[in-house]
Order: sequence, then structure tokens, then C-alpha cells
Amino acid sequence: MARSPVVRTVRQVTKSLRTQVTTLGTTLGAFWATFVVNLMLGGALNQFGIVPRSIIGLRGIVFAPFLHGSLNHLIANTIPFAALGWMVMLRDARHFLPVTLCSALGAGLMAWLLGAPGSVHIGASGVVFGYLGFLLLAGVYTRSVGSMLLSLITAGLWGGLVLGIAPGQVGISWQSHLGGFLGGVLAARAFRR
Repeated sequence: MARSPVVRTVRQVTKSLRTQVTTLGTTLGAFWATFVVNLMLGGALNQFGIVPRSIIGLRGIVFAPFLHGSLNHLIANTIPFAALGWMVMLRDARHFLPVTLCSALGAGLMAWLLGAPGSVHIGASGVVFGYLGFLLLAGVYTRSVGSMLLSLITAGLWGGLVLGIAPGQVGISWQSHLGGFLGGVLAARAFRR
């Protein structure tokens, strides 16, 4: 006996939500586990962050999003990472990984190019700003009603984060924020179809 379209739809939505929760949960679990290990090592893993204009510092593009300097830093990145990452998946789950990679690459390269000499840039905020850039501009590039609505919701709920792109507070990597945002914008343009 064939299943009704409603049952199929409910199963598809349930499967999709399960995948989204697993993806975000696994990533955030890696952030938190790395934080605990780094804490036990006295912050020794921070050396794997982005060190501007040093060849060895380029490895931080991969590792920096998983490293956080304090519990407050980790919490400050966990909430918007989960919310905006989920919104990226709501738009299209297939875009989550490429948008994450574009954001991390943009954040890492900008911190590496523009960061203060001798500084170390760590944290997932560059990826968060990439999600923000992607979500804000995806509606503009695709011109679909659903994407434009998601862009408006993002602007209403998270638009104030854009101020984090400007230089300001000491110890905050505006360079990562700017690079991540631009990486997200480029991803939105790439996925405009």
C-alpha cells in the first residue's frame, strides 16, 4: 500500500532535521571538545591559530575555527554559529559545507594578510560572519521569495552583527569578521542559481 504524500513529507522533514541537528551538533561538539582539551593543556593549542604573514600561520585557516580563548569566547560563537548555520541549512542543506569552507578561507586569509604582527587569531566568529554575509545576500542574488524572506529575517535578527566588521574592540579579530563576511557573500553569489 502506497504511503500518503503527507507521511512522505513528514518523513522527509524529520530526516532533514535529524541531519541538520547531527551536522551542527557534531561541529559544535568538536568546538567544545577542543576547548576542553586546550584548557587541560594550558592553551597550548592556540599556537595553531592564524599567525599573520607567517607560512606556519597559514595552518590556522583550518584550525582557528575550533580554538577559543575562553569560555565566554566559545559561548559567544556557539549561539550564532548554531542559529545562522541552521538558517544556511534551511535555505539549502547542500550549501552548508561550501559556505562554511568559503567563510573559513575568507576569514583566515584576511586575518593572515591584515592581522597585527605577532598576533594569533582564533575562534569561529569568521565563519559566523560568513553565514551572515551568505544569508543577507543570498536573497538579493537569487531573487526568490523564500531566499529574500530568509535574508530579511536574518537582517532583523542578526543584522547588528555587521558592526563587528569594523575595527574597534581590542582583542577582537575584525579582520576575520570581514574576511568571513566576504567569503559568505562570494558563496551567495556562487549559489545564485
